[in-house]
Parts: sequence; C-alpha cells; structure tokens
Amino acid sequence: MDNGYSIKDIISLLLSKLWLLIIVTIIGGAAAFCYSKFVMPLKYSSHISMYVQSYTGITENANQQNNISNSKQLVNTYMEVLKDDAVMNAVGDKLLTQFDADTLSKNFGMSDGKISPSSIRDCYSISSVQDTSAVKIVSTTKNAEVAAALCNDLTEVAPIYVEEAVGVGSINTIDRAKVYNSPVAPNMKKNAALGAMAALMLTCMIIFLIDFFDNTVKDTDSVADKFKKPIIGEIAAFGVEKKKKDSDEDEYVKLTDKSVPFNIVESYKSIRTNISFALSTVDKKIFSVSSANPREGKSTTSSNIAIALAQGGNKILLIDADMRKAVQHKVFGLKNKKGLSSAISKMCNLEECIHKNVMENLDVMTAGPVPPNPSELLASDNMGAILEKLSEEYSMILIDTPPVNVVTDAMELAKYISGIVVVLRYGVTTNEDAEDAIKKIEFAKMNMLGFIMNDIKMKKSGYYSSKYKGKYYYKKGYGYGGYGYGYYGSKPETSDDDTAEEVKEETVKKETSSTKTNNDSKNKNVKKKGKK
Repeated sequence: MDNGYSIKDIISLLLSKLWLLIIVTIIGGAAAFCYSKFVMPLKYSSHISMYVQSYTGITENANQQNNISNSKQLVNTYMEVLKDDAVMNAVGDKLLTQFDADTLSKNFGMSDGKISPSSIRDCYSISSVQDTSAVKIVSTTKNAEVAAALCNDLTEVAPIYVEEAVGVGSINTIDRAKVYNSPVAPNMKKNAALGAMAALMLTCMIIFLIDFFDNTVKDTDSVADKFKKPIIGEIAAFGVEKKKKDSDEDEYVKLTDKSVPFNIVESYKSIRTNISFALSTVDKKIFSVSSANPREGKSTTSSNIAIALAQGGNKILLIDADMRKAVQHKVFGLKNKKGLSSAISKMCNLEECIHKNVMENLDVMTAGPVPPNPSELLASDNMGAILEKLSEEYSMILIDTPPVNVVTDAMELAKYISGIVVVLRYGVTTNEDAEDAIKKIEFAKMNMLGFIMNDIKMKKSGYYSSKYKGKYYYKKGYGYGGYGYGYYGSKPETSDDDTAEEVKEETVKKETSSTKTNNDSKNKNVKKKGKK
C-alpha cells in the first residue's frame, strides 16, 4: 500500500491495466446497448402547450403588458393544480372510455378497475416556458396513442379545475396533441456510452482500491528503505510453458537451459558478485538461501545461484537442507536415496551422499530420506562437523533451507553459517511476511546478507511493469543496495551509452581470462611433475 499517489503513479497504474480497461469498457458499452435494445420497452412521446391568461375583467383600455405579467405569476400555481390527484383522476376517467383495460394496464397501474393517479402523474412532464406565460406538457408512455390522449385529455379537464381552484385567469390551448410513432426511448447510443463510462469508472475504482490495499512487495527501493537491508539482486519472471493439467510434476528451470533469456543470466551473475563481496570478509564461505513462505522461488533461486557461482570458476557445493520437501534432486535430475539426512545420521558415508560433478565445479548433496526430526538433525553437532569438513574442500557452500516463517530449520544453522539470503516473490510476499522473517532471523542472531526480489513481472520489451516500467535492469542489477559495500553499493562508473552487449562482452572477457589463467597453472603443474 502506497502512502500517496502522484500523477505519474496513477498514469503508470492505469497503463499497466490498459488492456483490462479497454476490454471492460467495451463489454460495459455492449451490455448497456443490448439491454436497451432487447430488454427495455419502447416509449413514445407527445406534447402540447397551454397558455395562461390573467384578467380582472379585461376592457378595451386594459394594459396588455400587465395581463402578460400577471399570467406569468399564475403559471406556477396552475402547474401545481394540474398535478393534483383530482385532475389526474379526471384524466383517468376519460382514458377508461377511450382504451381497453389491457392497453391501459400495460401503461398504468390499475386498482379496482381504476387508474391510479400517481401512475398517470409519472407519465407527465409539466414545465413552464421561460419568459412566457406558456406551460408545456409532455407525456411519455409505451403506447403512442395513449401518450397523445394524455395530453389532449389534460387540456380538456384543466380549465375546469383551474377555474375552481384559482378563480383568476384562464388556461387555453390552440391545438391538439398528435400521435408520434417514432420511439423516443430507449436511446441506445446514449445508454451504450453511459454503460461504457460506468464500466470504465468502476474498473478504475476497483484497480485503485486493490492497489491501495495491496501490501505485497513490488518495489526493491521501498523494501530496502523499510527494512534497512540490502538488495542483492532482482530476477525477472521467467520459466517454461505451463505444465499439462494431468501432470503432477513441477517444472524447474536451470540457468543453463537454452530457454533462459540473457537478462536472467546477467541477473544471476550480478547476484554472484554481490554474494562474493558480502562473504569476502568472513572465513566460512557458507551461507543459506531461504524465503518467508513456501512457493516463493527459493529452491530454484538457490540452484541457479549455485550454478552461477560454479560458472565463476569456484568449487561449489549445493546442499538441500529442506528435508521435509526436497527439491534439488528434481532440479538436477538426481536420485535422492542418500543425502543430507543419511550423512547426519551416519547411515552412509559422507562421500556417498554427494553427487559429484553434476555440472562443472558444482557438486550437489540432496536432502535424502525424510527424517522424523529435521530441525534436530540440522542443529546437531554432526551437522556442524560435516560443514566444517566440507568447507575445507569447497570454495563456497550454499544451503537451500525451508521457509523461515514455516519451520525453524534455517535458524538451527545460525552457528554454522556466515549469513542468510531471503528470497521475496514479487506481488506474493507481503510486507508483514518479510518483517516476520527478519524478526526470526535477528532473534536467531543470524547475519542477514540481504534480499533477492524474485519473479518480477516484465513487459515484452524488457522493462518492468508497474513501478519497474522504464527502469533499465542494469542500473540496479549491479548495485548491492547502498549499505556500505563500496563500489557495489553505488552506481557503476559507466557512461549512459553502456549497453547490455558491452556488459556481456566484458563479462565474457573476464571469464575467458580467468579460465586461461587456471589452464596455464594446470599446465605448469603437469610439466613440473613430468620433470620430477
């Protein structure tokens, strides 16, 4: 929920829902048009004018201007008299002699064979003509002949009741109302326009209400400011086509899949760099990746961070510590008969529980069989001994841990790891969920390395939707949140003309240089051994 909306925020929000607004507007207009055409009854109208004449005994010397002025003063009084029930009943009696009961029942309310005066009154529109002493009478009913009869009958009975009620002046007419067979209602074009406008306004109101009360995380800047924690990276939404309805298998996307776009690869490289800098001052290069709640993408993110770290030339071990709901063996297509639970309980040798060379420089320890006490196993001395031993063999160890707000497994590793990364899912994780996760992490005295915003919705052009629209990814992707990490805490010193291709070429050159250096070192070692 935002504290306030600027004009730019309002326009961006509406543009992000543009297609919805267009579709709803069209549907609203079409619905109003169809309702007017097929449901609303046709109505016909007729009209007549009556003229008020004031007199106090008109003589040849009477001032005509005074008569007109007096007539104007009587108009409002006459209009009230014309709406009286007595006048309406008189009109109703005349209608009973002119039309059959079936026709009248379709146009008026009937009671005991009589027409109710209120239903007749509702058919009239009586108004004065400005700057004149004329009264205009318009009648509208479902029958054109009945509409004309209403006007003519009123002009016939009106003089009698006006004379009795007021006693001054007279009211006359010079013509009779005509029958007009062209319907005046419903106005389908007008109703369609009103329906479209109403649908548009209602949809806009709903959009603003939903956005106003939406407390999910959608902006990394606000997350960093609110929780005072760095943003390690931002990952746009990506993945494979939706699985078939009859399939029970989940789909996981690895960084090495051909379908993964270039900007996603670069996002993980940025995360790799930021994590490396965050752990550069500690001896134990062991950290965990978790999330506030399930289904926020922490397992997929963990596997892809491990792949990115391995691609950087480091020897990496990925441990699946989510023993309740193991995932990593599915991601990499591995067997899960032996794993972390087997190693901690000493049911198998440690080496047997590690899948070697799953990818170049990447080993994976799956979760193993589901134990009855996962939290106790992770908090045991055996777990600490295992990590101590493995840290001597690997450059970095990444542990995929269960959601922080669901179980305490991640906090049980506090004394064995150097930090934890929390994955937030765009538009799913709420601010309250993130706050609860931080409280639990701080209570366990774990080092919070930062957040990763996952599954950020993007436009096809590569720009973030909603508040991310117009924000080019590389501007934020290489930063570490601005909390005291030197170069990676500020904007890179590059010109505005730097493009994604230039960044890609620079990354490839660095990796090629690193690989070449490693190969040269290996060749030198081989030559030395040969000489010996």
